[in-house]
Amino acid sequence: MKGTIAIEEAVLNPDGIAWMAESAALFNPSQTQDPAKAVPHGHTQALMDIHGDRLARMDATGVEFMLLSLTSPGAQGEPDPAKAKKLAADANDWLAAEVSKNPSRFGGFASVSMHNAVDAAEEARRAVKELGMYGVMVNDYQIVLGEDGREVKKYYDAAEYRPFWGAVEELGVPVYMHPRYPTAADLRPGTMYGDRKQILGAAVQFHLDLSMHIYAICSSGVFDEFPGVQLVAGHLGEGIPFNLWRADHWYNKPVKKASRPSKHDYTYYFTHNVSITTSGNFNTEGLKFCIKQIGVERCLYSIDYPYDTIEEAQAWWESVDLPGEQKEAVARGNAIRLFKLPLEV
Repeated sequence: MKGTIAIEEAVLNPDGIAWMAESAALFNPSQTQDPAKAVPHGHTQALMDIHGDRLARMDATGVEFMLLSLTSPGAQGEPDPAKAKKLAADANDWLAAEVSKNPSRFGGFASVSMHNAVDAAEEARRAVKELGMYGVMVNDYQIVLGEDGREVKKYYDAAEYRPFWGAVEELGVPVYMHPRYPTAADLRPGTMYGDRKQILGAAVQFHLDLSMHIYAICSSGVFDEFPGVQLVAGHLGEGIPFNLWRADHWYNKPVKKASRPSKHDYTYYFTHNVSITTSGNFNTEGLKFCIKQIGVERCLYSIDYPYDTIEEAQAWWESVDLPGEQKEAVARGNAIRLFKLPLEV
């Protein structure tokens, strides 16, 4: 069976039910905000299912293979470094065991704690070399506790993360940059999102926050130091391809170029180090624009299951009027090459 390959497809291990429930009211604002009356996240059961309904729907619609990843925020939402490290390792052990039940249809992304580069690199090496993971998934910034006990965000363009990027280049696997909901502090009244909860999640907050992080990594010099590193951004690149001309227009001006950390502009890195996927953004004209902007070899199919349905994504994909060679590359060929999947092109 040669069908589509979907690479941003979420799962949840049993240990994650409690922390997943914390975001239930953000996902569905009509649910009660009273912690005493908390209800499970609406997608918990679908996230925990791999070999039942998920696989049956894949078979029915022509999805050949899924790369699975622990749903957001995972270890990035755990402020305690020891707990985050264990959360990632346990999730990786569980996911590897699940994938081993049907490796011809499923593969996995490694979860890592990003509290520090050493732990992240060590777990990435273990997950790839020992557990057979095909890449690393990080859910935007890492939450840590500052000296005053308040939550602090850590971003991976910082110099302290260079050993992590070095390990990624050495392993030869991509890093998928995935969005996450804001922290509790960013949801307080008077904050940007606290007074505007209607725009949380994929309603716009996800790509606003994550696009900043991706721009930061591209402009930090990471790709100059480690040119083999490959990032993947979902949802048609979190909107970045549509802003590349203007971003480069200013980033390349003398006032910026004289002091910027990177050698090249954003378009250079999006054509050498970044790939995008269609996850949850089934926009035919948008995909065609991205193909023209960054090259067909940088564009990959994805669904974003269970937050979007397999049926909707596959029906859309069947309607996409790309030339046959391009459509085949986006549907499966690019994913096989980038992630080194054990599938026939």
